[in-house]
Amino acid sequence: MLQTKIANIKLANCIYNASGPACSSLEELQALGQSAAGAILSKSATLAPRAGNPAPRYVDTPWGSINSMGLPNKGHAYYLAAAKELASFQKPYIVSLSGMSLADNLKMIAEMQEEENIAAIELNLSCPNLPGKPQTAYDFEQTEKVLAAVFAQNNKPLGVKLPPYFDLLHFEQMAQILNQFPLSFVSCINSIGNGLVIDWEKEETLIRPKDGFGGLGGDYIKATALANVRQFYLLLRPEISVVAVGGIKSGQDAFEHILCGAKAVQIGTHLMKTGPSCFAQISAELTAIMQAKGYQSIEDFRGKLKTAAPI
Repeated sequence: MLQTKIANIKLANCIYNASGPACSSLEELQALGQSAAGAILSKSATLAPRAGNPAPRYVDTPWGSINSMGLPNKGHAYYLAAAKELASFQKPYIVSLSGMSLADNLKMIAEMQEEENIAAIELNLSCPNLPGKPQTAYDFEQTEKVLAAVFAQNNKPLGVKLPPYFDLLHFEQMAQILNQFPLSFVSCINSIGNGLVIDWEKEETLIRPKDGFGGLGGDYIKATALANVRQFYLLLRPEISVVAVGGIKSGQDAFEHILCGAKAVQIGTHLMKTGPSCFAQISAELTAIMQAKGYQSIEDFRGKLKTAAPI
């Protein structure tokens, strides 16, 4: 009932993890494999291992989360080697890459090409938590240059993780760029960068890096994520799948994102708060909604959002 397909890759369940929370170590990746998640997505990898930003750098809040992790990860070679360890779960394994330079990304992508147990690559163009490093996908000219270089050497299914956009013209400009390349999918959105959450009793910021500024996730960003999913579904070539990320903690949330056009949904903040059991929970809730509405598959309602009728 929840099956889907991205770039001819079959997922038994359209719900899986977002890159970031609980996907850094082999043990965490194996826990995802043992869960009801339809795929396994790695932490965004850099060329060499990174310790990331100083703690406290992630805090749950009543409306979601704020983080400034700074890409802590074990390095791309670790996630490349993990592919064979995860093959027994018979789920698509997707590696997220977030090099500190274009040269880093090209080197990592080249090394991923020959590993048959890597189903796809998610290229992260949208990390907002690296001091001194702007988000690539807010520079449209640079994004086009990066994708041109990447697809000159890439043969695997590859998608990009995008930051949130807020202006209708920016949706159109980015879609024009993305439509030029043989992308398999776009994941939208990454956290909304440079929010600030304060502990008013202590009179201090919740996190330490960047004087407390960090990426917002969870309920804070659901409406923005829905808008991004909808716009890219409408603007991109139909061959490019949209994967939804942002504020999904229930079957209703997942239903809304699919109604906007998503072919799959990723769970981030809710996974961090509740653990891998969240995939079974959200799957059961989404299945119940679909049964109540008489839908047999997500394709029965995907993208069929209606505009409010006039009063």
